[in-house]
Amino acid sequence: MIRLDGHQRIEGALRGGVIALGNFDGFHAGHQAVVGRAVHHAKDEGLPAIVATFDPHPVRFFKPDVPPFRLTTLDQRQEQFAAAGADAMLVLPFDAALAGTTAEDFITGLLLDRYGAAGVVTGADFVFGKGRGGNVVTLADHARRLGFFTEMVAPVDDAVEVISSSRIREALQGGDCETATRLLTRPFTVRGTVQHGDKNGRLLGFPTANIEMGQYLRPRYGIYAVTGRLADGRMLKGAANLGIRPSFDPPKELLEPHFFDFAEDLYGQEIDVAFHAFIRPEAKFDSMDALMAQIAADCDAAKARLEDV
Repeated sequence: MIRLDGHQRIEGALRGGVIALGNFDGFHAGHQAVVGRAVHHAKDEGLPAIVATFDPHPVRFFKPDVPPFRLTTLDQRQEQFAAAGADAMLVLPFDAALAGTTAEDFITGLLLDRYGAAGVVTGADFVFGKGRGGNVVTLADHARRLGFFTEMVAPVDDAVEVISSSRIREALQGGDCETATRLLTRPFTVRGTVQHGDKNGRLLGFPTANIEMGQYLRPRYGIYAVTGRLADGRMLKGAANLGIRPSFDPPKELLEPHFFDFAEDLYGQEIDVAFHAFIRPEAKFDSMDALMAQIAADCDAAKARLEDV
């Protein structure tokens, strides 16, 4: 899939496309509905389907000190958009220039002139432009006057309430992997490069692949049943500690998956770790023997939770 820079004019075969416009962090079921409609329109009209996403997230621009909250990286979103049938991902860098762009200039100067949009599809709650001055009504009004089409996709609910990234974040922060998975339509997955650690897991007989969380949301600290996907496509089952490792000094936040029956060197490799189930909160143990016994029990619990995966 092609990745386009939002600072650049779209030319050639991708000009005149249908643009799905939103943040799309997490790319949950509601986001999938928006992109699905854009892809549908594009196929019907023989046009390219482009998914536009903001990076960094606008919240990060306006509130740079907020704790990490991302559910996906750009690379993960690009893969999800491609799987949904889009032809390109358009990355709009959210900087001071974009923050100061009025809603009208966003439509005429960016969507129409720079990107050549033939149509724009958004969610019902999408707002844009300086001071959040534009919404779906603004888009529809300009579409009628300027000759492009627009569609507003209604929110998707799950018989409880509307699916949203906020609900997914709240579920993960509460250790509710099952709800997060249902709303995302897949498990929350952290992608990172395996780094060298203190080798504590290896000394305990449970070697781990240590990964920093970066800008990802922090789910509830504790032990999880996880799966790992390697660069070569292999899938592994395991148990992971996410937290600050209170039994060791100094405290250091890491995601530390231990993969069952696996002894290969993963240092320097990029892997995906998917969160399937919360097992227990993080805890401090008085002895290494007690910790080893608990890790063994955690692995048994994780294996049971992953039987059907």
